[in-house]
Amino acid sequence: MIQTIMSKSVYSKDYKEIIERLRKARVEADLSQQAVADKLGKPQSYISKIESGERRLDVAEMKKFATIYKKPTDYFLK
Repeated sequence: MIQTIMSKSVYSKDYKEIIERLRKARVEADLSQQAVADKLGKPQSYISKIESGERRLDVAEMKKFATIYKKPTDYFLK
């Protein structure tokens, strides 16, 4: 049951908007998924899975993305 509830929240409208802002910020920063992955020491698939909604983004990760993309963290939460 918990799995079902969490899985639904990943695809909520609010979460999709956050992920879209994350992807938009990467594009505006003129960075590829690979470039961001390199900065984080992660594989490119890590970025792809976050941007596609396959992997849940947590607050600590959001702070790292905000730093890389030179955006305030609240940019993603509008």
